[in-house]
Amino acid sequence: MPEAISTLGVLPPAGPSCVHLPLEVTPQELARYAVGLANARGGTVLVGADLAALEKAPERDASGLHPLMVTHAIFELSGGRLSVNVQHHRLPNGARVLAVFVPQAPYVLAAPDGAVIAWDGLHLVPVSPAFSEVSADQDFTAVVPPDASLADLDPAEVARLRSLGRRTEAASLPDLDFLRELGLLQPSGGALRPTLAAILLAGTPAALKAHVPQSEVCYYHHASPDIEFHFREDLLRPIPALLTRLAELIQARNRFTPVQVGLFRIEVWDQDEAVYREALLNALTHRDYTLRDVVHVHHYPDRLEIMNPGGLTGGITPGNILRHQPKRRNPLLAEVLARLGLVERAGVGIDKMFSLMLRHGKEPPEFLNYPDAMTLSLHSPGFDAEFVRFVARKQEEMQTLSLDMLIVLSLLAREGEATRPHLARALQLPEDRTPRLLRSMEGHGLIRKAGVGRGIAYQLSDEVQGALGRSTQAIRPTPPQTLPASPVSEPPHESAKQAPPVKPQRPRRTADPHAPSAAEVRAIALALAREQGRVRNRDLRGTCGLNTQQAWKILRRLVLDGHLRKSGNGTRDAAYELTAGPAE
Repeated sequence: MPEAISTLGVLPPAGPSCVHLPLEVTPQELARYAVGLANARGGTVLVGADLAALEKAPERDASGLHPLMVTHAIFELSGGRLSVNVQHHRLPNGARVLAVFVPQAPYVLAAPDGAVIAWDGLHLVPVSPAFSEVSADQDFTAVVPPDASLADLDPAEVARLRSLGRRTEAASLPDLDFLRELGLLQPSGGALRPTLAAILLAGTPAALKAHVPQSEVCYYHHASPDIEFHFREDLLRPIPALLTRLAELIQARNRFTPVQVGLFRIEVWDQDEAVYREALLNALTHRDYTLRDVVHVHHYPDRLEIMNPGGLTGGITPGNILRHQPKRRNPLLAEVLARLGLVERAGVGIDKMFSLMLRHGKEPPEFLNYPDAMTLSLHSPGFDAEFVRFVARKQEEMQTLSLDMLIVLSLLAREGEATRPHLARALQLPEDRTPRLLRSMEGHGLIRKAGVGRGIAYQLSDEVQGALGRSTQAIRPTPPQTLPASPVSEPPHESAKQAPPVKPQRPRRTADPHAPSAAEVRAIALALAREQGRVRNRDLRGTCGLNTQQAWKILRRLVLDGHLRKSGNGTRDAAYELTAGPAE
């Protein structure tokens, strides 16, 4: 077994931050003390410390306790939420002690049976509710590992941090003062030691592996939408270096399409760098570092999926993420990244992602939240070039198109029309907060109302639809017509001197004579739902030669008539299944 010499010069005495255990301790008992120490202030668990008093090597020492046995026992007891560093330390007399370096837990750790204990300096004692409440608010990235030292920081990565923060006042300070000013170094045990945030931002490979191996990011490239990948790279690097390498991997497989707007050219990439950098930063800044899982980045031809440990925090959900006050799971790490200019203090990163994707004619980011994980999908199956041109021209004319306006325009461009409740859900606003926005957009000639009473919906205006190259939906009445004059020469009766006008007839749209009728399309939709179990917008488009809006109207009518029921949102994700009742 290879030796791992501890950085401790002298074995610390037993006390509030150090637990001495005898050689007879089992890995399971040792795990209880490690969890109890983590629930207090963190520190070191030593097995066989009393051997240091012997002049000669004893017959037995702590070498029989394998670090993997101890790590596994602690993993099982803490549910995988406590990461420790286990090393053998050789004493001058040749005996070995086992040292377990335990960080302070960011919140109270409970055993599988619900028991919660902490080390009070002498014994393991039950944790009181008041103690639990205080510990729950602690920042895991602000923890100072007891065995961490300045040697755990890479000078080249510190220089990279300095270059990122060159606009800050701290950038002109010497390295140690620069790191202290950022809050990355703290006095601990009589020495200046790095916090976990410092190791995440500028740690050496060995320090990352020892203290936060879960900070790894796994990148997968998929040549097709299948789950099978043909390339993988595992990255255990400081966060700035991670961002640089991930950008290289994504850009190497990225494509762009030029869109000409007057004299200017807009490059629309499959994955916009500003969007995916913001998404990656969010994942690395707000993930739960107490979990042993790593971040996974799956790069498909039609989307980029970023899966990070730890669900959304503080009441944030996919349905309110645009409006909810930002919540930081790792305050120190987030604050340092904000001071370096990598993330926004105001929490506008999500807004920026939405705005950029909508301006480029794409669907907004999609969030899927789970209790212990979150997935962000950036879809790029294609984009609406005419929408990109329209937004660019309108931006010059109106000086600004707000994110809320972009959300409404993008939704109506994709789905044809939407009711106020539907728009409110897309805007993540209460329904009574939308009228002012919608009236403003009507006043600017961007949208119009359609229908009456409770059936009112909103559509793109004729001007916008024309700019997007789509046929307008407005039906304009023809001038009033009168009955033709009677061929009879005798004068008409007094009561019939003036013929009543004929009710104007709505003009019919010209249609492809070979295209299926509306009734036939309805029957096809029901047949597809019956045969496949469900039908999607794209199924009708491919089968009947319809556009997105026409297919959506047919499916919506079948839902309103009770023949189909809808699941999912948006044109891409919505699916329609037969209802329980018989369909005609």
